[in-house]
Amino acid sequence: MSRFLNEQYRAVEAYTPGEQPRDMQYIKLNTNESPYPPAPSVAAAITKEEVEQLRLYSDPTAKKLKESLAGLYGVKPEMIFLSNGSDEVLNFAFMAFGGHGAVFPDISYGFYEVFADLYGINSEMIPLEDDFSVDYRKYCGKNKLVVIANPNAPTGMTIPVWQIEEIVRTNPETVVLIDEAYVDFGGETCLPLVEKYENLLVTRTFSKSRCLAGGRLGYAFASPALIADLEKIKYSTNPYNINRLTLLLGEKTVEAESYYQEKCREIAETRQWSTQRFVELGFAVLPSKANFIFVKTEEIDGGDLYRKLKARGVLVRHFTNSRICQYNRITIGTREQMEALIDTVKEVLYENQ
Repeated sequence: MSRFLNEQYRAVEAYTPGEQPRDMQYIKLNTNESPYPPAPSVAAAITKEEVEQLRLYSDPTAKKLKESLAGLYGVKPEMIFLSNGSDEVLNFAFMAFGGHGAVFPDISYGFYEVFADLYGINSEMIPLEDDFSVDYRKYCGKNKLVVIANPNAPTGMTIPVWQIEEIVRTNPETVVLIDEAYVDFGGETCLPLVEKYENLLVTRTFSKSRCLAGGRLGYAFASPALIADLEKIKYSTNPYNINRLTLLLGEKTVEAESYYQEKCREIAETRQWSTQRFVELGFAVLPSKANFIFVKTEEIDGGDLYRKLKARGVLVRHFTNSRICQYNRITIGTREQMEALIDTVKEVLYENQ
């Protein structure tokens, strides 16, 4: 840290992304990426002519992609915001709507706390229940920016839409942000509530279910007034926030919806198979509706399991938070990858006896 950094940022603890080691070939199950490539038509869209167009700025309004998403989800284009990954939506939302403070679970996506600290927002982290569920009643009437991931990360657990609606209804003077990064793997969306409540913001991403983590494309649904707020911040910071190729890939991705729905079904089936295998090995597995599972066993320390798997070429995500340090979050890969993982876990458990 240099002596020139503004005082207000010195105490900010930055978000730690999942590791991306290059020292060997890994079965990579640590960052919730899709194990499948984009649809063939998406890859085919990157032509020589499109690459040549990179000399021109991208469309700051993202008109074509907004219209495509509007048609897919049955909303108006002015109810959609497009961003450089859904992290940018979160960033702008904390900046725009956190003036009265923010509230979110103590165990959830780590960027929520980072953004609150970055903008000097007084934040309240509400502990998850003993079973890692969210008690919606604790978020009602808070009169702060409420941020909830549904499904939650790293647990994969969900809360029903009727509970979300009660949170939105009881916080009429502040924004409620529901982060639906993982909703396509079996969760229930609260998107229909956007037409009913002017204070609801729903965020999504192309990174998970749309196999485009490296493309950095996110989006959000909200009332036109909330979207206009986000657009104001975008045009005040980085109007060309999405590059030309990513916009094109996003449009082609929407056109290939059936391909991605099939991949989501495959991941859900593999998640069920993997859950059963871990249960048979004596693991506790939280009920997940995401593209990952959260597991622990009494047979080996969570950190030790993570390290021994890594030494054998399998990456999973381990957290040091005292409430969850015995767990590991495991991204659902292909069936072959998960079979290799189970075989490696068996090997580790046998050597640990």
